[in-house]
Amino acid sequence: MINTLLLRKKIKIKTTAALLFFQLVIVSCQKEEKKTVITETKTTVDTIKTTKTEEKIDYNNFNIFSLSIISSAEKDSDMDIFISVSDIYKGVQPVPADILKNQKQMTYEERQHFELDAPSRKKLLEGIHLTDNDSLYIYGYGSNKLQRIPISQLKAVAYLSPYTDSEDLDPDSYMMGFQVATHQKITDSDKFDNAIAYFGNKNPFVENKMKAMKWQKAGADISKKYFSPSKLISGKTYQTQYENMTYYLQDYLEEGNITERRLAVINDHKEKIAEKTFSLAGSDGGEFLPLYGIDTDEANIFQYTGHLFKGKPPVVFGFIAQSFGCPSISFLDKKERDFPINCDNRH
Repeated sequence: MINTLLLRKKIKIKTTAALLFFQLVIVSCQKEEKKTVITETKTTVDTIKTTKTEEKIDYNNFNIFSLSIISSAEKDSDMDIFISVSDIYKGVQPVPADILKNQKQMTYEERQHFELDAPSRKKLLEGIHLTDNDSLYIYGYGSNKLQRIPISQLKAVAYLSPYTDSEDLDPDSYMMGFQVATHQKITDSDKFDNAIAYFGNKNPFVENKMKAMKWQKAGADISKKYFSPSKLISGKTYQTQYENMTYYLQDYLEEGNITERRLAVINDHKEKIAEKTFSLAGSDGGEFLPLYGIDTDEANIFQYTGHLFKGKPPVVFGFIAQSFGCPSISFLDKKERDFPINCDNRH
């Protein structure tokens, strides 16, 4: 179960079920219609710090991506690290014409994974508004490691979606993107845990400012002090710290099950500076992720906070495992929109 809850996904070829990420999955099961609800409420004071940077990042049409780990169903098989850009590609995906034309004469292995030819690679780059002069930036916020790879050095590839059952393949049968690494063992692939990716000509990530959120139980008075009344039954309350801010997390139950969690962020003047609600209402198969320090140890950390993007306020994420749709990164500022993580979550 834990491997289905990371900010990456694992896909095993020739299996009927797909293993997903952070929490991730694979097409379009109308994911806009079944998103887990994340709402924001107004705060009385806004003293959230924003990272200062001389390098200005354009956050219009800004896209970040998860990293997928793809392997065969064979035991101890090698793994490929892959980033799908199908979520943002507009139009018919550029699968080479000879693949579709000759699919009946090809073996399964030949059809399930191939490198794009030069015209198809060019069309893919044009469709996502990139050139070989741009780079891929992979930031491991858990390990604080940044990797930059020129796009000119990346193979453009296609992988058959594990949800494709038909023998008659079309362009939408494939996840298309870039191969980051091949022939990785499980221990090698660990470095891609807790990481996100960005394509562009500037590095948007702030380094060494993210922190795992280790929770502990909070006092019984916190719930009434910082959280407004709810029709749901109040459950346990937890707390953690980052810089001069204390985070409180309140459980709310319905029929004995946690259906909502509210987050309140308090500064060192005891003022509430941010509040968010994470709810399973209306979701299809979503669930709350374990809390580090309460439900799980350091081997399985999901919630992180801190300064992640240049010129932006702190972020927080990792509370809900999505079944449909992709996870998002939220800012501790009601004026900032969430950044969805493109994860090619199709069913």
